[in-house]
Amino acid sequence: MSEQTTTEKRTKQGVVVSDKMDKTVVVAVEHLRRHRLYGRNVRRTHRFKAHDETNECRLGDSVIIEESRPLSREKTWKVQKVLRSSFVADLDSLSDPTPEPTPAEPTATEASE
Repeated sequence: MSEQTTTEKRTKQGVVVSDKMDKTVVVAVEHLRRHRLYGRNVRRTHRFKAHDETNECRLGDSVIIEESRPLSREKTWKVQKVLRSSFVADLDSLSDPTPEPTPAEPTATEASE
């Protein structure tokens, strides 16, 4: 019998920047690198397509993604966990749907009576 070695899957933490596809989200992962010449920190962003089986991720959610087998041409990551959900309330639905009627000015025929 041969021993199978299980390697730890790589994980990354990022923010969902697109959820328009079915069962797929785009996750932006930011990291800082030192510039070789100037020594200043440079922020780099890489966008990964990740599989979201239940379509639970929304725009702005903070998620952890883990490496998986290739699921499509560009999708080799799966959403492991949603860390922080960014619920954005629809402000139009919170306001009163029927505005108060404003008193109408009397017309010329009503004013003369």
